[in-house]
Amino acid sequence: MIKEARTYIDNAREGLPEELFLFATELTPMVNVDLLIRDEAGRILLAWRKDRFYEEGWHVPGGIVRLKETFEERIKKVALAEIGCENIIFDTHPVEVVPIICEEMPQRGHFITFVYECRLPKGFIVQNKKDEHEAGFLKWHDTCPDNILKVHEFYRKYWSIK
Repeated sequence: MIKEARTYIDNAREGLPEELFLFATELTPMVNVDLLIRDEAGRILLAWRKDRFYEEGWHVPGGIVRLKETFEERIKKVALAEIGCENIIFDTHPVEVVPIICEEMPQRGHFITFVYECRLPKGFIVQNKKDEHEAGFLKWHDTCPDNILKVHEFYRKYWSIK
């Protein structure tokens, strides 16, 4: 069975086929990084999420660490993929490590989240290529929105830390 599963994996460093990835999330927690991106005014950049795993709402951009990938590599890849920023500035140590457990979810229901404080390079302007309330739409928030994802409620405290 395991031998057969391996035939579906080209390069685990590039990620797994969705079916195998989802199965892995049923067996073990996933390690991910979240990018807590602030601007000069203390606002926090959030992305709209709309998918089959979580309810619609705002979330902090982030991504699951791949096999043999460093936190720094994943931070840079998330910044490029989700924000379009090639030169994200980030602290080298996370400001918080948070276990996220969603008891009701058989897949993608357990994460160990490493939260990194980040800044965009001077002069970088967030360009939205999506409409508001379309998955991936980006918006600066000076207060925590009421419709932040439940799994990201722990971020509410960061709006009072400027």
